[in-house]
Amino acid sequence: MKLREIADQLGCRLAGNPDLEIAGVSGMEHAGPEHLTFLANPKYGPKVKHTRASAILAAEEIPGVEIAFLISSNPYLDFARALALFYQPPRPAAGVHPMASVAASAVLGENCSIAPFAVVGERVKLGRNAVLHPHVVIYEGAEIGDDFLAHSGATVREFCRIGSRVILQNGVVVGGDGYGFAKRADGSHFKIVQSGVTVIEDDVEIQSLTSVDRATVGETRIKRGAKIDSLVQVGHACVVGEDNIICAQTGLAGSTVLERNVLLAGQVGASGHLTVHEGATVYAQSGIGGDVVAGARISGSPAFGASEWLRAATAFQRLPEMLKTIRELKKKVDALEKR
Repeated sequence: MKLREIADQLGCRLAGNPDLEIAGVSGMEHAGPEHLTFLANPKYGPKVKHTRASAILAAEEIPGVEIAFLISSNPYLDFARALALFYQPPRPAAGVHPMASVAASAVLGENCSIAPFAVVGERVKLGRNAVLHPHVVIYEGAEIGDDFLAHSGATVREFCRIGSRVILQNGVVVGGDGYGFAKRADGSHFKIVQSGVTVIEDDVEIQSLTSVDRATVGETRIKRGAKIDSLVQVGHACVVGEDNIICAQTGLAGSTVLERNVLLAGQVGASGHLTVHEGATVYAQSGIGGDVVAGARISGSPAFGASEWLRAATAFQRLPEMLKTIRELKKKVDALEKR
């Protein structure tokens, strides 16, 4: 593809040879003469001089760099869009494979692709253009919108509801039982029936081996545009807000509410029955024990203000030295008092 064609499709301004042939997109350090690369963070600007790429996506031209530039207001986003010009994952042919199991009462939209060993249960409603890879299981009564994509091993449990353009990566479980037990007088545990459902709204992607539990009563809800990483646990009756980013190994205990545009970094834990308000950022390995105000940045366990936490973490390393200084000062004060 010629560079000018890429510029036109991305809506970028081109500075350089428009007839360059671009065969793909690559990172700056691995790009060759046939590649387009990108610069999203200005601190990596010096590396541009060493790239072998023929062209680069950047926010502005860099003096002294003799390659073509595609000038973009959001180089990282346009890098992602450029990738899609060169690579589209394979799509299986439409139709139901003879080795798939589809209940007679299931309703499939047009152009669905149901792979061997996939199972679609009774009274399932599946929208147009759905792709179920091998060993996907859709339980009874589930309702799923258009352009659904489920990779091998994904499971949607009974009566759950999923919107359009939802992607489930390998091993995702939507609507597994919430973790609910009542203790008997003798100390044993009685399982509480999980009668609620899980609802996944439009444009959500859930990465591998993540579990979104059904509610005891009512619903667990993942709202529009949320992106959930691998190995995340979303407990029963949680709400994950619009356009949330939840990174790997995060755990949300039951009835945690995340408002829109919340970011939880890796290994965050929420103790449940709390609200993280709009636009908050929670840094990695933080433990959330209570509500978080809108726009806050918090760290630590228990988590508190991120800038305060950074000062505390810096001081923590100096505690032995500070303790020694305090003891020496105390000795001097004691000596002065004895005079």
